[in-house]
Amino acid sequence: MKKEYKILIADRNSHVREFLKREMLAEGYTVQLAENAREVLKWTYSREPIDLLILDPDLPDAEESLLLKKLRQKIPYLPVVLHTFFSDYISASKVIIPTEFVEKGGRSIEKLKKVVAEILNKTAGAGDEKRESEDMRS
Repeated sequence: MKKEYKILIADRNSHVREFLKREMLAEGYTVQLAENAREVLKWTYSREPIDLLILDPDLPDAEESLLLKKLRQKIPYLPVVLHTFFSDYISASKVIIPTEFVEKGGRSIEKLKKVVAEILNKTAGAGDEKRESEDMRS
């Protein structure tokens, strides 16, 4: 049975959020949206864990470095794809080491979908190996 992955998309621009949501739903992912830092923290701290965060760190209501530090302290294993402009990436990458960076642009969606699939396939494989190792010890 194929695992259903849950992705959180955080961007201040509602058009970008909805576009990314539509594209990721078409790829078979479950998608949640966040328009500000408060919502990012709400979703990442919820009982229903997310598998990956697509984040433009230029969100209202929070200093980006504080948001990124909180995310890393609470959920250090969460893959984060920074989907932003290069200039914003430079400042954010000093605070957080993203799993990947995809620069925003007119044709960035195909690269973003590819990066997301690669990350989730890697984490799924790592989880399977860990479970097999635990089963062998039992």
